[in-house]
Order: sequence, then structure tokens, then C-alpha cells
Amino acid sequence: MELLHNAIRPYAWGSRTAISELLGKAVPAPHPEAELWMGAHPGDPSRVVGADGSERSLLELLAEDPKGQLGAEFATRWGGRLPFLMKVLAAEEALSLQAHPSAEQAASGFAAEERAGVPMDAPTRNYKDPSPKPELICALTEFHALAGFRDPHRTAALLRSLDAPDFAPYAELLAAQPDAQGLRALFTTLITLPQTSLDGLLPQVLDACVLHVKEHGEFDLECRTVLELGEAYPGDAGVLAALLLNRLVLQPGEAVHLPAGNLHAYLHGTGIEILANSDNVLRCGLTPKHVDVPELLRVLDFTCGDMPVHRGEEVVPGLAVYRTPSTEFELSRIDLAPSAEVRVDDDGPQILLCVHGSVRVEDGRGGEVDLARGQSMWLAAHDPEVVVRSTGDEPALLFRATAGA
Repeated sequence: MELLHNAIRPYAWGSRTAISELLGKAVPAPHPEAELWMGAHPGDPSRVVGADGSERSLLELLAEDPKGQLGAEFATRWGGRLPFLMKVLAAEEALSLQAHPSAEQAASGFAAEERAGVPMDAPTRNYKDPSPKPELICALTEFHALAGFRDPHRTAALLRSLDAPDFAPYAELLAAQPDAQGLRALFTTLITLPQTSLDGLLPQVLDACVLHVKEHGEFDLECRTVLELGEAYPGDAGVLAALLLNRLVLQPGEAVHLPAGNLHAYLHGTGIEILANSDNVLRCGLTPKHVDVPELLRVLDFTCGDMPVHRGEEVVPGLAVYRTPSTEFELSRIDLAPSAEVRVDDDGPQILLCVHGSVRVEDGRGGEVDLARGQSMWLAAHDPEVVVRSTGDEPALLFRATAGA
């Protein structure tokens, strides 16, 4: 049981307040703070704090003792790697519209780029590793996102509600075939429009969205989102693609799972993200970075409908699990009233993060670690089961990252 020191990623879309407040630092931060990483990602591994105050990279510990840190089964299954990465994600502005590959797509894409000799740091490189990258985001604050293709009948109604003459043929394209194939055809058409066509079409669509909002139309939130994206990313085809996606508003404690091929963009809010330990991203828009349309179309899943919202399944009082099909990770939420406790048992590696209140983690052998708000800790596979006990006068809230089943 050891405390972690974690890296902050300063991406431009991040918040100057959310992560600093969580860590008890001065607010506002001098620059945007987008993600707090907890895990053993080679780009920014957490540092494990020893009893004497010394620090070592979690990546080094795993390399030295993979079976002890991960457990024999997980060490074999994941090749000595920690399969998950947990983050605090704080979005002040929209992230790029993107999707992630399946295991088979990642393996074949990585192999193809290796054979072609594409440099790992090339801006046109799609696959940095041969691994999939499913994700789950759980809201800490109200969290806004685009995720998954909306039911095509609803999308056809949205597109028809926009009084933009040059956009009408595109709306009718989906109305004539309101299914996954129709979505694929419309998406492909929009994302491959020549820039001159986009420059003429987008202002009409944005004007139509302004009118829809003024008239308090049925798709007010969707139109407001398109207007915000259009202002931030003028001339970007991703603004039109956003019209085809589910617009989500997650309340604290609610989560959404993003499997392979799911087109999504986080828009605003703070959440706990857990994902497979991979860097593979296929971008669609809302970014100046490389967009490989043929590869994106190979990866995208045009299955349509509402995105399920997970609220956690309580397995014992105070401990709820967000179950997904992803084998790389599992996220749990621990809610404790003052002085309450819960026993946490797992055969594999774990990371605990306290986001509210304070707790003491005891291992039954005399070992204990105190966690305050913003602090996290590493539990190796060889550590015994622990009891987490709330120690303050207010409720405690923690999140636990483990490998999936």
C-alpha cells in the first residue's frame, strides 16, 4: 500500500481550476490542466512513494516484479503491463471528435504501419501500439459529451428541422434510408466534402441552428452544440458530423462506456476516465491534427441508438461497480458516510483515488495509509485485502481502478 504522485497533462482544452482544486493547489493554475494520469503509461507513469519518502516509477516496479505487482494471471495475460490507465479529465473546451480501434483492427493497423516504415512520431501515424482503447467516463460534475450515432429517424427529423436550402439533399439522403447504412453513407459524404463546399454549406447550417434556438425548437441542445463547435472550429467537417451523434448530459455518478468504433467527443465537465493503456486514436474532426478518412471508416461502428448510461451496480453497501465488456479495466465507486467502512478485495492490482472527504486504508497486518482529497494509492496484487474507512466529518467518495474479468 503506497501513495502515488501523478503527472498532469497540460492540453490546451483543459481547465485552470478543476484539477488544481482537487489537489489543493492554488487556483487558477498558470496553464490549462486537462488530465491527471494514474497508472503505468510509458509517457507519464505514476511514481510510487516509499515509506522513506523516496519515489520510483510504477513502470519500473512492474518491470522488476510483474507477478508480485500484477499477479501471475494478469502478468501473463497482459505481458507484464498494467492494462488500464485511470485519469481525472477536466474539459473546459471540446476535445477532438474521435474513435478507437478494436483489438483486431489495432493489431492489423499497427502491423501495416510498421511494414510501411511510418515513423512512430510521424503526424500521419494512426497506430502507436497494437492494442485496443475502449474507455469509460464517469461524471464528477455535470458532464457534456457527444457519443455514438443517434437513432437515424431522430437524426432525420433534426436535419429536416434545419431550414438550410443547400443542406436539404443531405437530410433527404438519410430520410430515404434511416438505418446504419444510411448513416454511413451520409457521414462519408459529409466528412469528405471539399473545403469549398464546406465553406458554403456550414454558414447556412449555423444560421439554421440560430433560428432553431430562437424559436425554441425541439433540438435546442443539439443546435446550441453545433453553434459552439462552429465558432471554435470554423470550416471543420466535424461540426456537421456532430449533428449525427447522441448529445449526452451526465450527472455526477453517471457513466458511459465507449467501446471500439464509437465516435465521440467530450465537450465540457470533469470526470473520472478509465481506459485501456493504449495511444490509438482515429480522429474525425474538431482538430488541426491528421484525419485519415479511409482508416476512420474502417474502424467506425455505425450501429445506432441511445447510449446506455451506467449508474453503478452496488455489490456491497458503499461499493458500486460500473460493469462493461472491456477486459482491460473495471471502475468502482466507493461512497462512505462518516465513520463508515467497506472491505475491498481483489486478486489483481488496484489504484484508489479519493475525490471527496478523507479515508484510512488498513490491510489487517498493521499497515495503513491515509488518503485525503486528491490523493491516490497503489495496491499491488500481493497486498492483502484492505478495509477503507471514512475518517472525516463528511462523507467520503473514492474511485477504484482494477483490471476487468
